[in-house]
Amino acid sequence: MKSLTQLFSLKKTEDSPVAFEENEDDREQIRITYYQSGFAASVKATGKPIVLKACLQNLYMSFEDQCRKQKLEQDKLKQPYREEQEKNRTELKKSEAAIGIFEKKEQDINDQIDLIKTEIIEVKRNPDKYGIEDGKDLKAQFYIGLFLLLPITLYLLVFYISASYSAFFKEFADDSLTAAIFDADALNNSFKASWLEGVLVVTIPFVFMGLGYVIHMVQKTKGYKNIIRMIALFTTTFLFDGLLAYIIEKKIYEFNKTPDSDPYDLNIALGESEFWMIIFAGFVVYIIWGLVFDFVMKEFENIDKIRAFIRGRKEKQIDLEKLKVDIINKINDFKQQVITINGKISELQSKIDGFVFPVKEYLHYHHQYKEGWFQAINTEIALAHNQKTELLENCETSSEEHLTKLNLVDPDFQHLVYSKN
Repeated sequence: MKSLTQLFSLKKTEDSPVAFEENEDDREQIRITYYQSGFAASVKATGKPIVLKACLQNLYMSFEDQCRKQKLEQDKLKQPYREEQEKNRTELKKSEAAIGIFEKKEQDINDQIDLIKTEIIEVKRNPDKYGIEDGKDLKAQFYIGLFLLLPITLYLLVFYISASYSAFFKEFADDSLTAAIFDADALNNSFKASWLEGVLVVTIPFVFMGLGYVIHMVQKTKGYKNIIRMIALFTTTFLFDGLLAYIIEKKIYEFNKTPDSDPYDLNIALGESEFWMIIFAGFVVYIIWGLVFDFVMKEFENIDKIRAFIRGRKEKQIDLEKLKVDIINKINDFKQQVITINGKISELQSKIDGFVFPVKEYLHYHHQYKEGWFQAINTEIALAHNQKTELLENCETSSEEHLTKLNLVDPDFQHLVYSKN
């Protein structure tokens, strides 16, 4: 009967696989050897539990020592860890490449931010470098235009208040054209008659000014559609002025007509100089007001291009700063991934440098040895039945304590890895 130290006698060379890597016949022979060794040791020790405990410990130490010495078997068991390590190294390279890309983007953004800061300082000293005119001349033109716009606006208010009152509400007492176009009491009389009449008279001038503002906004955009819109707006304004002139001139004509006069119509209106004077007193001045208003608005927009330039650059700088924060967060995320992956690689390397203990294989031989030990108690040791039962229970307890100490009671893992410290 082979002793416990001869359990691995099938190993031919130190670098050959351990016994459990041989063919099925060899595996069966090893299983029998474990069984026989347990049987023989039990007979010699008369089944004592304390001896079983020592034998199982020696069995485990011998099996572990053989596992450590078998390079080919260990290489096979460690192959999954090597493959996982290679995957982590690939991920590590990707993360490092991503860090390099985002760091380059961060540097580009820093360069753009530095350029913007330089432009903000330089534009104040040399605006011509950035295609910006000196703001002093622009301010002078703006104030001159504004100075002209105010009295023209006042004129339009007076004209359209008076003209609209004369057209819609006034009853003529003379044929004076001046009285038809300008009535000093138009505003007072309209509010005396009704507050609605007063509101209508007051708001009509702002309709024309609103049309002027719309024309200014429309002409900012180029294209045929906007040209058509502008023509339509000017035509509408002209027709409105023509309607006022027609109504006023009709009232004058009706006041002056004789029994044999022809009924007033458009042909008569077009032939009257007063009709065209009313139109031009309103529409032409309105065109002048629109041109001056457009000029003032453009000058106002251009009055401080330096400030607008700086504001635009600062807005761009804010956008770049936000983008930079996002990039820095991504860089930090990838750096954290690098740290995590390096930790996994180091952990896997410690497993590769250590050795893998085949738990299921060991438990198989452990149970074979225990089976031989228990069989010897049942067949070779002369004891009373109750004594044998007690002895078997004590041996079972020693076996369970041995496995518990090794954390191998009902394991849910195939291999136990001992990392190299």
